[in-house]
Amino acid sequence: MPDTFIPRAVLVTGGAGFIGSNFINHFMAGNPGCRVVNLDCLTYAGNLENLKGVENNPAYRFVRGDICDAALVAKLLAEEKIDTVVHFAAESHVDRSITGPEIFVRTNVLGTQVLLEESRRHREAGAVPAFRYLQVSTDEVYGSLGSTGYFTEETPLAPNSPYSASKAGGDLLVRAYHETYGFPTLNTRCSNNYGPYHFPEKLIPLMIHNIIARKPLPVYGDGLNVRDWLHVKDHSAAIETVLKQGRPGATYNIGGNNEWKNIDIVNLVCDLLDMKLERAPGENRRLITFVKDRPGHDRRYAIDASKIKGELGWEPSYTFERGIAETIDWYLANQEWVREVTSGAYRDYYEKQYGER
Repeated sequence: MPDTFIPRAVLVTGGAGFIGSNFINHFMAGNPGCRVVNLDCLTYAGNLENLKGVENNPAYRFVRGDICDAALVAKLLAEEKIDTVVHFAAESHVDRSITGPEIFVRTNVLGTQVLLEESRRHREAGAVPAFRYLQVSTDEVYGSLGSTGYFTEETPLAPNSPYSASKAGGDLLVRAYHETYGFPTLNTRCSNNYGPYHFPEKLIPLMIHNIIARKPLPVYGDGLNVRDWLHVKDHSAAIETVLKQGRPGATYNIGGNNEWKNIDIVNLVCDLLDMKLERAPGENRRLITFVKDRPGHDRRYAIDASKIKGELGWEPSYTFERGIAETIDWYLANQEWVREVTSGAYRDYYEKQYGER
């Protein structure tokens, strides 16, 4: 195992989003001596309510800005003496990438290149004694699996949507910066995340939200597409492990060892909410509505996470039974958060406080 890297000042991009905010909350709780700077553009999926627990911590700073703004990135790296970049910022919704791919290329490819280049220059200027750059990516860059087999870190990239293609482009730039410049990069590729603060356009929070409101539950195609599900708190712990112990230049798959068909997930959420909402058994399942499949819908993803377990000792701690129950309880207990997100009210507040982008 490599020597442990100890971050002192971390630039987190996209830290107001679902996974980024969970990571910041997790990381700051366990690393009180480390400063965290959160650079986020506050697009529709960014919500500072996710970070109420750290907003008054003197070791935390929020900056509203665009990762494509090279001058801003360079300024933050220098003035904060950043020695670690954890790059979450991304356009991440497949459906949106199909109808408007341009912003995905700009953010996920060009934005990654700007971060890499400014970080490389900052490191080569000798501002900090050691440096790490961690790219948070997705198993979707591998494409689609048949009914058997698993994605390993050696699986060729074969993205099938504009979103996954843009993430693959960013990953290849990360590889190139390591190979060309000897830049100390790390790359993680995770399976589908779930848990608190998940924007309700994604499968699990959308189903919870619609069930509560007695709205239709849209399921693509036949509902038999398979995904591996990873609790976001397990993902946060895995990223910290890779950041501190991973080999520069390496890629690590992060999975939950937890494959589910989409329709089975929907049925499970329906049944659990029948009980929690005191509805008749099967009442929520009657809300399921099969809709036209989306273009390029990958049939199955499944992660082989043996490398991170074998090299770094990480494995998921959440069972899906525990994780999905806690997630449903969180959404039921945080309906005000859901209402603000779905109404867009939080966006008006940000524009008043930070101004138009």
